[in-house]
Amino acid sequence: MQAKSSPSRRLRRQSEIHAMKAARKPATAEQPPLALASSPAALPPGASLRRLKLAAGMLDYVLLRSKRRTIGFLISDSGLRVTAPRWVTLRDIEAAILGKESWIVSKLRLRQERASQRSACRMEWRDGAALPYLGGALTLRLHAAPVAAIHHHAASNELAVHLPDDAPEQALKDIVKYWLQQQAHRLFAERLPLYAERLGVQYRAFTLTSARTQWGSCTAAGMIRLNWRLMHFAHEQIDYVVAHELAHLREMNHSPRFWAIVASVFPDYAAARKVLRERGPELLPVF
Repeated sequence: MQAKSSPSRRLRRQSEIHAMKAARKPATAEQPPLALASSPAALPPGASLRRLKLAAGMLDYVLLRSKRRTIGFLISDSGLRVTAPRWVTLRDIEAAILGKESWIVSKLRLRQERASQRSACRMEWRDGAALPYLGGALTLRLHAAPVAAIHHHAASNELAVHLPDDAPEQALKDIVKYWLQQQAHRLFAERLPLYAERLGVQYRAFTLTSARTQWGSCTAAGMIRLNWRLMHFAHEQIDYVVAHELAHLREMNHSPRFWAIVASVFPDYAAARKVLRERGPELLPVF
């Protein structure tokens, strides 16, 4: 009976196979790093910055030694961090990275795409800027005035903001945020009773939330919380979240029965949910 190879030997063999495949490929211009890791000044104590050639390009990653028993991978906006036991050789660590190359590259590319989207969506708080509103955009118009005020001109699709000349940018953000919260409270107060009646439920009260990762929530006692930043989205997405939270008053889970309840009053909920997932809070204006 043939003896089984050790994990260390298998990892080394994977590394050797990958190296032979890379050697057979025609020479090309050197590719830029696949993902830059944290700058050396930001490295955790005892960590080092390393580089490894993958089929997709050069990969920069942070290597951190620890007392853990296995090799761990963490991908963040800073890139890839590998945490490995002190006794594992660098050769075996790199073999492990190559073994998960497809997963690592996929996750890093996704992070890079999200970063590009955030950069493209970054709002400049100035006269003429576009503020996402109800699925469209309002044009900000800034006016010098001794007293702060804000007015929505629906005909021209503009939001006029009056502030003193020396007002800081944060003052502009604050007054626009307050206006959006007022509009959110008004709209939610209209949509909640409508969907509550359709679902045959009663809610106790609702409040606004500024949660970074959640669009809404519902308690068994009938307390509804809705994120005011939903005002950046179209009515379809807002109504979906309203229907979703009220449906929890009939089913406090996400079972097939729950989704059937949501579909009974909002049949196209999957499309609305997809929009909210693809355009998360990190892609919205920063207040």
